[in-house]
Amino acid sequence: MSKQVDSRRITVPEIRARKGREKIVCLTAYTAPMAAILDQHVDLLLVGDSLGMVIHGLPNTVGVTLDMMILHGQAVMRAASRALVVVDLPFGTYESGRELAFSSATRIMRETGCQAVKVEASDGIADTIAFLTRAASLL
Repeated sequence: MSKQVDSRRITVPEIRARKGREKIVCLTAYTAPMAAILDQHVDLLLVGDSLGMVIHGLPNTVGVTLDMMILHGQAVMRAASRALVVVDLPFGTYESGRELAFSSATRIMRETGCQAVKVEASDGIADTIAFLTRAASLL
Protein backbone atom coordinates (compact mmCIF):
# COMPACT_ATOMS: atom_id res chain seq x y z
CA MET A 1 0.00 0.00 0.00
CA SER A 2 1.39 3.39 -0.94
CA LYS A 3 1.41 6.43 1.28
CA GLN A 4 -0.33 9.52 -0.06
CA VAL A 5 1.85 12.63 0.06
CA ASP A 6 0.65 16.22 -0.29
CA SER A 7 2.69 17.62 -3.18
CA ARG A 8 1.31 21.16 -3.17
CA ARG A 9 3.84 23.82 -2.16
CA ILE A 10 3.22 25.71 1.09
CA THR A 11 2.56 29.40 0.44
CA VAL A 12 3.56 32.61 2.21
CA PRO A 13 -0.07 33.37 3.21
CA GLU A 14 -0.34 29.88 4.75
CA ILE A 15 2.80 30.47 6.81
CA ARG A 16 1.55 33.92 7.85
CA ALA A 17 -1.81 32.45 8.94
CA ARG A 18 -0.01 30.02 11.26
CA LYS A 19 1.88 32.79 13.12
CA GLY A 20 1.28 32.49 16.85
CA ARG A 21 -0.90 29.40 16.42
CA GLU A 22 1.20 26.54 15.11
CA LYS A 23 4.88 25.79 15.16
CA ILE A 24 6.67 26.18 11.84
CA VAL A 25 9.57 23.91 10.98
CA CYS A 26 12.46 25.44 9.04
CA LEU A 27 15.73 23.72 8.15
CA THR A 28 18.61 24.68 5.89
CA ALA A 29 19.37 22.97 2.59
CA TYR A 30 22.13 23.92 0.17
CA THR A 31 21.86 21.02 -2.28
CA ALA A 32 19.25 19.06 -4.21
CA PRO A 33 19.87 15.78 -2.30
CA MET A 34 19.41 17.47 1.08
CA ALA A 35 16.31 19.34 -0.12
CA ALA A 36 14.80 16.06 -1.36
CA ILE A 37 15.35 14.44 2.04
CA LEU A 38 13.95 17.37 4.05
CA ASP A 39 11.10 18.53 1.80
CA GLN A 40 8.30 16.37 3.21
CA HIS A 41 9.33 17.06 6.82
CA VAL A 42 9.54 20.86 6.93
CA ASP A 43 7.42 23.90 6.21
CA LEU A 44 10.32 26.10 5.09
CA LEU A 45 13.65 25.35 3.48
CA LEU A 46 16.27 28.07 3.85
CA VAL A 47 19.11 28.34 1.38
CA GLY A 48 21.42 30.21 3.72
CA ASP A 49 24.53 32.18 2.89
CA SER A 50 26.31 29.93 5.39
CA LEU A 51 26.78 27.71 2.32
CA GLY A 52 29.95 29.75 1.83
CA MET A 53 31.54 28.04 4.81
CA VAL A 54 29.68 24.71 4.77
CA ILE A 55 29.96 23.91 1.05
CA HIS A 56 32.64 26.19 -0.37
CA GLY A 57 35.12 26.36 2.52
CA LEU A 58 35.08 30.14 2.84
CA PRO A 59 36.14 31.67 6.17
CA ASN A 60 32.82 33.58 6.51
CA THR A 61 29.78 34.66 4.48
CA VAL A 62 31.32 37.86 3.08
CA GLY A 63 32.59 36.10 -0.05
CA VAL A 64 29.24 34.57 -0.96
CA THR A 65 27.90 36.02 -4.20
CA LEU A 66 24.45 36.45 -5.66
CA ASP A 67 25.39 33.92 -8.35
CA MET A 68 26.29 31.34 -5.68
CA MET A 69 22.96 31.86 -3.92
CA ILE A 70 21.09 31.52 -7.22
CA LEU A 71 22.93 28.31 -8.14
CA HIS A 72 22.11 26.68 -4.81
CA GLY A 73 18.58 28.11 -4.79
CA GLN A 74 17.94 26.52 -8.18
CA ALA A 75 19.19 23.14 -6.94
CA VAL A 76 16.96 23.26 -3.85
CA MET A 77 13.93 24.34 -5.90
CA ARG A 78 14.43 21.45 -8.33
CA ALA A 79 14.33 18.94 -5.47
CA ALA A 80 11.67 20.47 -3.21
CA SER A 81 8.01 20.38 -4.17
CA ARG A 82 6.25 21.00 -0.84
CA ALA A 83 8.29 23.32 1.37
CA LEU A 84 8.30 27.07 0.92
CA VAL A 85 11.84 27.97 -0.19
CA VAL A 86 13.61 31.07 1.16
CA VAL A 87 16.97 32.22 -0.23
CA ASP A 88 19.33 34.54 1.64
CA LEU A 89 20.38 37.80 0.05
CA PRO A 90 24.17 37.71 0.51
CA PHE A 91 26.33 40.43 2.00
CA GLY A 92 26.61 43.53 -0.18
CA THR A 93 23.48 42.88 -2.23
CA TYR A 94 20.95 44.87 -0.21
CA GLU A 95 22.56 47.00 2.51
CA SER A 96 23.15 50.17 0.49
CA GLY A 97 19.52 50.83 -0.32
CA ARG A 98 16.13 49.53 -1.20
CA GLU A 99 16.66 49.78 -4.97
CA LEU A 100 19.69 47.46 -4.76
CA ALA A 101 17.74 45.16 -2.44
CA PHE A 102 14.83 45.08 -4.89
CA SER A 103 17.15 44.33 -7.82
CA SER A 104 18.88 41.52 -5.92
CA ALA A 105 15.65 40.05 -4.56
CA THR A 106 13.90 40.05 -7.93
CA ARG A 107 16.91 38.44 -9.60
CA ILE A 108 17.03 35.64 -7.00
CA MET A 109 13.28 35.06 -7.14
CA ARG A 110 13.13 35.19 -10.94
CA GLU A 111 16.10 32.87 -11.49
CA THR A 112 15.32 30.34 -8.75
CA GLY A 113 11.53 30.40 -8.45
CA CYS A 114 11.83 30.67 -4.66
CA GLN A 115 8.92 32.14 -2.71
CA ALA A 116 10.87 34.50 -0.42
CA VAL A 117 14.22 36.08 0.33
CA LYS A 118 15.86 36.76 3.70
CA VAL A 119 18.02 39.62 4.91
CA GLU A 120 20.02 40.08 8.12
CA ALA A 121 18.85 42.57 10.73
CA SER A 122 20.65 45.91 10.61
CA ASP A 123 20.01 49.63 11.04
CA GLY A 124 17.49 50.83 8.47
CA ILE A 125 16.59 47.35 7.22
CA ALA A 126 12.96 47.71 8.36
CA ASP A 127 12.40 50.37 5.68
CA THR A 128 13.95 48.12 3.04
CA ILE A 129 11.79 45.18 4.12
CA ALA A 130 8.66 47.36 4.01
CA PHE A 131 9.60 48.50 0.49
CA LEU A 132 10.20 44.93 -0.69
CA THR A 133 6.95 43.75 0.88
CA ARG A 134 4.95 46.52 -0.81
CA ALA A 135 6.61 45.78 -4.16
CA ALA A 136 5.87 42.05 -3.81
CA SER A 137 2.23 42.74 -3.06
CA LEU A 138 1.90 44.51 -6.40
CA LEU A 139 2.94 41.39 -8.33
